[in-house]
Amino acid sequence: MKKASKFEKIAARCWNLLNEGKPFTPIFVIGTMLLYHFNGIVEFTELKQLALSFILVLPLFVIYYVYDYPLFLRNYLWIPYIVFLIIWKFVNVKLLLLAVGLYFFFTVFFWGTLYYHLRIGTTWWNFTRFWKLVLKNSDSTSGNAQEQLPKFLLLLSLWEYNYVQMQHGWTSLALGQMFGYYIFVLAFSWILHRYLFDWKPDIISTYTNNISVPERPLNEKVIVIVIDGMRKDRFEQANAPFLKSLRERGTEFTQMETVYPARTVVCFTSMFTGTYSFEHGIHSNMVWKLGIKVESIFDSLRKIGKKGRLLGIAHLVDSFGDDVETVTAVMHNDVADKNIIERAKLIMEEQDPDLFIVQLIATDQTGHSRGVLYDEYIEKIEEADSLIREYVEWLEQKGKLQNATLIICADHGQADGIGGHGHLDEGERYVPFFMYGPSIEQGKRIDRKHSLVSLAPTIAYLLGAPYPSHSRGPVLIEAIRKKGNDEKAKSDRIFTGT
Repeated sequence: MKKASKFEKIAARCWNLLNEGKPFTPIFVIGTMLLYHFNGIVEFTELKQLALSFILVLPLFVIYYVYDYPLFLRNYLWIPYIVFLIIWKFVNVKLLLLAVGLYFFFTVFFWGTLYYHLRIGTTWWNFTRFWKLVLKNSDSTSGNAQEQLPKFLLLLSLWEYNYVQMQHGWTSLALGQMFGYYIFVLAFSWILHRYLFDWKPDIISTYTNNISVPERPLNEKVIVIVIDGMRKDRFEQANAPFLKSLRERGTEFTQMETVYPARTVVCFTSMFTGTYSFEHGIHSNMVWKLGIKVESIFDSLRKIGKKGRLLGIAHLVDSFGDDVETVTAVMHNDVADKNIIERAKLIMEEQDPDLFIVQLIATDQTGHSRGVLYDEYIEKIEEADSLIREYVEWLEQKGKLQNATLIICADHGQADGIGGHGHLDEGERYVPFFMYGPSIEQGKRIDRKHSLVSLAPTIAYLLGAPYPSHSRGPVLIEAIRKKGNDEKAKSDRIFTGT
């Protein structure tokens, strides 16, 4: 399987400018205005007026960049637009129709059809379903129509109004009225997010201190398989006999909570540093400054002469740099996970890491391109089950599981729409998470709430490494087998069917 090329890494970062909701809004509004005024901007005077009127609307761009208006809060976005219409009674129908047309062309046809066809091989008819997913999508991407529409309609209307007024001359009263409106939108946004945005997971306030790292490591290896975007209730509905048998013979954490925002790069970074965005510095899939601000589990392992590797998509390089073995995400989705498993075998043979993390991507990509509430999504979970069984059997044959812990989890779930994840809508928050191995309790179920930030310190505990510098998650000690408890576990095989 090919690694992600340098071009793909750069292209992935560029795509995130259009994929992530925050940068998309100003890019789309500016692009639409330039297109609408294309004939006039060749003249310096009109271009100057367009630029000056943009400066007048800049405070609203900043407000909408800071405040996401997640989930049901997006319904309140129409209130500032209605207030604008009441005060200024200004509507440029041609401009707004152009914007709406461009938006749905970009999301439904360019993104939902052309992009996914070229990248993962979806049908040319994908637009017949994708438009419904865009209308229902609730995540923090540009495909969240209910969030993006009122934002760009107001920004365009206000910018065009300022542009028209500039041609007639502004009065101090009109300018004062405009900035009074900005104060209203800012206060309105702050109040909503302060008092109604109350579903973020609780932050663990202290660093990992529930147990000391043992003097001798419990395991020689830890292998983590992350099925990206696997929604918990859909996993339960899937025919996944191998994964469910591992879960039954290991320890399951039924209330394992992801982090906010539930974006892939954020989740992986939190999982393998043990802390949150405000500390590790990764706030979305759009990474403005490469690298993390804290230690990762890979850094911890290096301190004791051990090695960790992460096999995943190019986006993860933005956090973990050279600790990532990249896979290209430009391939037909039906062969993506199979190719990743083959590459995982190669890395284990050639590098033999003490910690090996494998990201399977086909489930997540199916959710994004086809939706999570359709049969295709469950089929990808079932395919992952079969491939993981193949990989675990191969590891057994190679003698890599004699003293190893296997951890199966997802980084986040997915909501309805275009596989939405980010704002923690239904289906995103809690993820499948279970552990299996000779050091892990058998047939145990933990119903108390835990967080994915516990993954890094738990790996450190199993491998006898120091906790990452800013790790906050407690070690998942409930899953660790007590000394002398059931000695026969040392000879247990991961897969009892062989």
